Amino acid sequence: QVQLVESGGGLVQPGGSLRLSCAASGFHITPYVMSWYRQAPGKERESVATIPTIGPTGYAESVKGRFTISRDDAKNMVYLQMNNLKSEDTAVYYCVAAKFDKILWGQGTQVTVSA
Repeated sequence: QVQLVESGGGLVQPGGSLRLSCAASGFHITPYVMSWYRQAPGKERESVATIPTIGPTGYAESVKGRFTISRDDAKNMVYLQMNNLKSEDTAVYYCVAAKFDKILWGQGTQVTVSA
């Protein structure tokens, strides 16, 4: 079964850190551009970070310097290290795999930043 499964979300205080993981199964991530998206309540879904197989990573301006995306193709995993979290980072975070006209989405993991 082709799927992406996110984990690592939870409740964290402002200034804290979380590491999200995305496990791919049923396909290999190597040919895919891997990304993390998020959707906050009442807001549109937005791209947070992107990592191609080869080439530079990309980040939304709001997370630059705080978030780091990485991938381990041997383990078929993608990660998002989130540091210095802010209340505005509260959202459901989705792992996405994209190749040409094919896009796969995970089910999402909730991240809540609150004191």
